Amino acid sequence: MTTPTVVLVHGAFADASSFALVTHRLIQADIPVLAPAVPNRSLLGDAAYVASVVRQIPGPVLLVGHSYGGAVITVAGGEDNVVGLVYLAGYALDEGESLAQLQGQFPDSDLAAALVYTKYPLDGADDGVDVSVDIDKVPAIFAHDVDPDLAKVLARSQRPLAALAFSEAAPVAAWKTKPSWGAVSAADHTINPDVERFGYQRAGAKVTEIDSSHLVMLSHPDEVVDLIRTALTSVSEG
Repeated sequence: MTTPTVVLVHGAFADASSFALVTHRLIQADIPVLAPAVPNRSLLGDAAYVASVVRQIPGPVLLVGHSYGGAVITVAGGEDNVVGLVYLAGYALDEGESLAQLQGQFPDSDLAAALVYTKYPLDGADDGVDVSVDIDKVPAIFAHDVDPDLAKVLARSQRPLAALAFSEAAPVAAWKTKPSWGAVSAADHTINPDVERFGYQRAGAKVTEIDSSHLVMLSHPDEVVDLIRTALTSVSEG
């Protein structure tokens, strides 16, 4: 099999630069990689966008989703050329399940009390609602093991997630037909780690626990790359 292209899908409150250290390592290893910008407007719309990116890649694709990006790859992973899914502190939704429904089964993380709601314009409709994180609370909740100066920059350059994304149900759960791997951020204050563990176990994913904040790809890039390489080896041999 041709080496799959690794497509890195960022989550809420972040952008593709959150994968910078992982992207650099994959490039250095001559592994094809792409980190698209996710609109963060709706689960269905974001998944459709990522699916369109995937369809235009010749050959197989390994999808890697961080946080909300896990929900996105769960849906976009239904594309024919997707050969596997890697979740990083992510949501592995079931078919017909929303982010709110999955999270609602577990105690809230510290994130719940730190969310900020703002409006953004929509053509021909009422304003939409964006969700972001209180700037002062980002380092502790999102990135406690990331360089403090970088955490301050990340706090001020958030890519908000539209509130709509929390309520939309996943029409597809690609892990039902594709092999999956999952990294639990055991010290996560953004997503309750038990939400991650539950989703991965349900998906039959091969699970790795990392003593990390939510931004595992910035604080533990080598371990994340090792996981991606393990998945690549498995799907290539399969």
